Amino acid sequence: MASFVLESSFAFNCLPVTPANFDFHSHSIVSDGFLPPRVVAGRAAGNGVDLWALTDHDDLGGLAEARVAAEEAGMGFVNGVEISIEWRGVPIHVVGLGFDPANPALSGGLDELRVGRIERARRMGDALAAIGIPGVYEGALCFVTNPSLISRAHFARYMVSIGIARDVPGVFQHYLASGKPGYVDHRWATLDEAVGWITGAGGVAVVAHPARYKMSGADMRHFLDDFKDVGGQGIEVTCGSHSPDHVMHFARLARHYAFHASRGSDFHGPDESYVDLGKLPQLPEDLKPVWRLVV
Repeated sequence: MASFVLESSFAFNCLPVTPANFDFHSHSIVSDGFLPPRVVAGRAAGNGVDLWALTDHDDLGGLAEARVAAEEAGMGFVNGVEISIEWRGVPIHVVGLGFDPANPALSGGLDELRVGRIERARRMGDALAAIGIPGVYEGALCFVTNPSLISRAHFARYMVSIGIARDVPGVFQHYLASGKPGYVDHRWATLDEAVGWITGAGGVAVVAHPARYKMSGADMRHFLDDFKDVGGQGIEVTCGSHSPDHVMHFARLARHYAFHASRGSDFHGPDESYVDLGKLPQLPEDLKPVWRLVV
């Protein structure tokens, strides 16, 4: 397995070989994943990943542990985060890669987002109680490892545990998606803010799983225009929730916008993920891989 040398806490001094298997989208118990950062790192290395990023939602708390575990496994590591934003009323996620986690604007912005998540969670609990499902906020907290970050996934896991739905996608479909009784509006970061935090900390901003957003083709192009205008440089082309047709479509958009292409499993845990770490198809060969910008 390739060995990489850290220049600092957020970059590499050299890249001895071209990484054959990079995975730049994964989660730990610091946000809504099931495994500690060190265990996610071990699973990635065991699956043949040679360059890995932990990208927990709106939180950098797992990066130090992940970095140490990656080094011990002989695997390259890149700092990552997945930031929740809203663009023209559409919730979107932007992945940040290769940034300095000590940057005060980035860490301060994420602190504010996590406070907002707690307020949103309480309002979600109230909304579900109003339709006859009480105690969901308190129940969801039992599934939370990081008390400063509670998400809809934690709500869904609790609701499955009490028999409200058969599985997590079912909870989202009937209760937690936009327009459903447990969904509440929230003021997330703006596109300008999120990309600004990432680039201001020396990192690269990447659109996460673009096929998952409820947008027309024209709206997606408008979003990508705005994303590029504010300094965005990458897009996930191969990811866990993308079909082969999605890969072809977003590869075309990557070429059109001259974006670097990212690849990420969006791994949360063995039983709640589209695909395991490092098990994605490779990117189309003509695309510029985003690792070139962060190592």
